Amino acid sequence: MVILPASIPSPDVSFIQLGPFTIHFYALCILVGIIAATLITNARLTRRGAEPWIIIDLLLWVVPLGIIGARVFHVLTHPDDYFYPGADLLRTLYIWEGGIAIFGALIGGGIGAWIGCRVLGLRFSVFADALAPGLLVAQAFGRFGNWFNQELFGLPTDLPWGLEIDASNPAYPVGLPADVLFHPTFLYEVIWNLLGAAVIVWLGRRLTLEWGRQFALYLIWYGAGRVVWESIRIDPSEVFLGLRVNVWAAIIALVLGIVIFMVQRERHPGRLPSAYLPGRNTTETEGELDSESPESVYVDLSDDADGVSEQGEPAATSRRGS
Repeated sequence: MVILPASIPSPDVSFIQLGPFTIHFYALCILVGIIAATLITNARLTRRGAEPWIIIDLLLWVVPLGIIGARVFHVLTHPDDYFYPGADLLRTLYIWEGGIAIFGALIGGGIGAWIGCRVLGLRFSVFADALAPGLLVAQAFGRFGNWFNQELFGLPTDLPWGLEIDASNPAYPVGLPADVLFHPTFLYEVIWNLLGAAVIVWLGRRLTLEWGRQFALYLIWYGAGRVVWESIRIDPSEVFLGLRVNVWAAIIALVLGIVIFMVQRERHPGRLPSAYLPGRNTTETEGELDSESPESVYVDLSDDADGVSEQGEPAATSRRGS
């Protein structure tokens, strides 16, 4: 008979020392997430007619601005940690001490992606849809960094999957006994994000969602889950109108996703003619038609591996950029 553990232990270490260098597991988790998202997004972009590995050029814009946005959002939503009499304002730049926010990363990374897409001539909606499931996978890997750091856990619980936190941890709530277990919010989000990635891929294939609607599903899915996980976390946070700032951010993401989905469904009922903006891919036929025109030659940009449309006819494919 298999005996399940009565709790989830936390790692004893969160970094390794290699000579003068300190390698934090949190950073490694984020790095693995970025690599996973890159591979997934590249495959999906290529299937949509984009040049293979164009994602590398996009990352030059997305990653730096995403990191900047993540740090700025964290600092602004935790002002008491950085702005007080005698505070060293340079600590606002010390990202290696911890403190990044996914919603800031989405804002900064989104700006970087938009700039990169404009420079490369790629449709922003194509990139956003291709990124959607990979982004959830990346966030799932990143949450393991919270596990290694023993941070961002939830309320006390007596459930068998309660998370063990060292009583000596600075984040341990004052006044609680040393053997209290907490909701493993990192694990909740890992499961939710991986499930969401699978749902987006499945719906994208079944319904052929384009023009940013898969990314809209990402915002809806992640926003809905984050409202729940954020509501049971007990780490310090700014509160506005009775709700944590990140709860408001999650609600905004959810609502924005719904709006994008509905608007794009009405504006673009047709199929995407190309992964590239008009005139930016030299191998495309000049005079690209609008998505709503019945005379447009629409491209099957679904993830069907056999290249056959739902009607049983061979699916058209766009030419890749040179």
